[in-house]
Amino acid sequence: MIALLAFAVSSCNNSSTTEQDNTTSGQIQISVDETYYPLVKTELDVFHGFYKYAAIEAQYLPETEAMQLLLSDSVRLAIVTRTLTEAEQAYFDQRKLIPRITKVAIDAVALIVHPDNPDTIISLDQLRQLLAGNPSAWKVGATDSNSIQVVFDNSNSSTVRYLKEKFSPDFAPYCFAVNTNPEVINYVANNPKAVGIIGVSWISDTDDSVSYDFLSKVKVLRISSETTGPRGLQPYQAYIADSSYPLIRSLYIVSREARAGLGTGFASFMASDKGQRIVLKSGLVPATMPVRIVEFKN
Repeated sequence: MIALLAFAVSSCNNSSTTEQDNTTSGQIQISVDETYYPLVKTELDVFHGFYKYAAIEAQYLPETEAMQLLLSDSVRLAIVTRTLTEAEQAYFDQRKLIPRITKVAIDAVALIVHPDNPDTIISLDQLRQLLAGNPSAWKVGATDSNSIQVVFDNSNSSTVRYLKEKFSPDFAPYCFAVNTNPEVINYVANNPKAVGIIGVSWISDTDDSVSYDFLSKVKVLRISSETTGPRGLQPYQAYIADSSYPLIRSLYIVSREARAGLGTGFASFMASDKGQRIVLKSGLVPATMPVRIVEFKN
């Protein structure tokens, strides 16, 4: 009798501590590339509004750290700008896990300068030379090219990785990182000789008070290339959607859930009609729903 009673108590305790979440309720942690704080925060707010018994805690980090948390099984899913590397896929294969990868948005990288800067455009080749160590390629409106400063959000960020893969593995000494995208914007707003490189999601939603405030502090450059022509383009939604803007990338949800848990529910929500409308409202381009581009001509 005593043994059976002890077993029953133990079973009750285990059921309370191992209670599983489902797609619309429970409590989990996720990691998110800090670049997408405005978008993901809004998605989570709406998701929690629909599902009162769901509690998803997001950690906003540089992309490298966000993926490390996923690989160490500290979070259920990571929201980042890339899929898995061969080494990461081998890690999951070794543990007989099948990660789920969902593309949820198309994003862009924006270049910003001080509002007093007379320049409004930079070519893709000039940007390449500037990052590689040739400051005279584009003087950022300054007479002294040695005073140029190129500012990133974080040395482990997705933006730094993206530009290194696209242009040069080694950046010039005048290229440096702060900590976050807002810090980049504020630095450029106070330094006329600086050019900042940020994720466009921080300035794309003009109805958002934070984005509107940031846009009032800086100027967004046009980027010219073979596809854009000499006038260049700014990272507007239409130019991101038709891939004519030169610096675009995709946003993915990488999940390690082996069952249909709360992480799966949130990934499905972001890829659903409601979640994709939030992406559209944020100024990015939805990945799983068609968009219509309307052109106005004088």
